[in-house]
Amino acid sequence: MVSNPRSTDFGAHLREAREGRGLSLRAIADATKISARSLEALEKNDIVRLPGGIFSRAFVRAYAVEVGLDPEETISEFMASFPDDSVTQGHPRTRDKSILDELEEDSRRGRWPAVGWLAIIGVLVVALVTYALFSMYRGRARQDGPVSSVTRSAPPPTLRTPPPAR
Repeated sequence: MVSNPRSTDFGAHLREAREGRGLSLRAIADATKISARSLEALEKNDIVRLPGGIFSRAFVRAYAVEVGLDPEETISEFMASFPDDSVTQGHPRTRDKSILDELEEDSRRGRWPAVGWLAIIGVLVVALVTYALFSMYRGRARQDGPVSSVTRSAPPPTLRTPPPAR
């Protein structure tokens, strides 16, 4: 899908630079860790298949570096070629929020599991210390022997009943 007539020049410019260096899309994909499908979409000006916002611009920058183009000039050309599209304006999800707000929200979400693990580890440490202290106390009690407040003396006399008469 081509967004406007000027945009056809951008993808062709990238493809020419890649072919001029004798590189395949696969080689650029391997070097940049960007899928060959996304790079192909970039060369065909099919920007709808790109992730949008700063990610698309990062794709353009990485591609430009690999094919020997000036990254800043290439990004400027990209922005000029697609001025009204979401890839240059920001990701559709972030229209209501800034990217910084979204990153902060992700950071907060990622922090809670760490707090949960710390709480679990804290409870386990307290339980382990309590168990160790209890075991130590029980061990001392066994060594000292049973503690009795009654001193042993002669057994109490038993009452004998006279044998039955015959």
